[in-house]
Amino acid sequence: MANDKQVVGLSVINKKKINTRKIKNDLFHIVLLSSILFSIIVLFLLLYQIFSEGMNWLDWDFVTSMPSRNPEKAGIFSALAGSIWTIGITALIAIPLGVGTAVYLEEYANKKSGFYKLLVLNISNLAGVPSIVYGMLGLAVFVRFMNFGRSILSGALTLSILILPTIIVSSREALKSVPMNLKEGSYALGMTKWRTIAGVTLPFALPGILTGSILAISRAMGEAAPLIMVGAAGYVAFLPNGPMDSFTVLPIQIFNWTSRPQAEFQNVAAAGIMVLMVLLLSANAIAIILRNKYQKRID
Repeated sequence: MANDKQVVGLSVINKKKINTRKIKNDLFHIVLLSSILFSIIVLFLLLYQIFSEGMNWLDWDFVTSMPSRNPEKAGIFSALAGSIWTIGITALIAIPLGVGTAVYLEEYANKKSGFYKLLVLNISNLAGVPSIVYGMLGLAVFVRFMNFGRSILSGALTLSILILPTIIVSSREALKSVPMNLKEGSYALGMTKWRTIAGVTLPFALPGILTGSILAISRAMGEAAPLIMVGAAGYVAFLPNGPMDSFTVLPIQIFNWTSRPQAEFQNVAAAGIMVLMVLLLSANAIAIILRNKYQKRID
């Protein structure tokens, strides 16, 4: 009888614990769902405000016109050209350097050495540094020390340093996902280490590398703070002809419009935000398409 009472008592206690856990789980689920819904509602409100203010101002003349002090004549052509110049040079610098660094760390470096551990630790830390710090570094090194001036090249080099840790980390994760038996099969056929990397490892890791690199470039496309530090102008009424020219980019042009007191410039800024969103979403879509395309080839 005593044992039966103990068993009944334990079952009652266990039921109470289970019920308490279910209540906590339901409450936690409600809190998380409420947070997600709140974020989505705020996002839709912002998008609604942007589209309602900027839709009537967005046309082909807006895309092909230069900035102006008259909001009816203001456009984003010079800022769009500056963004293309800056992001293009950034990609040419950051992607090969980031992927090369990832290949070295995963395939050649001695992972037991102190230098490797220090390098990996610093790369991880650099990924969390605020972008304004990179702008200060670019101002000190590229603008003043290397005497590149307030040019597209200075801005591109600064953005390259900004996104380099992200590209390295994503590329390393992609390289880690390559099955070891593929590499061993290549070595068994008499291939050298470099031929194995170029012919087996990199093609297999290419979807992850492309995805991480394009998303990093998308981040650079939306940055304004580091470019302000290196001297990107808020008003440029001409097209850049080379990497040493003065420039502006879409985020800075939008920031310049939002700081104007005229209400019409707020609408012009909303139209510029819509163009920037299209560019960012297009870059993300390209990343998804390339990833799926190369993933199908591998499968």
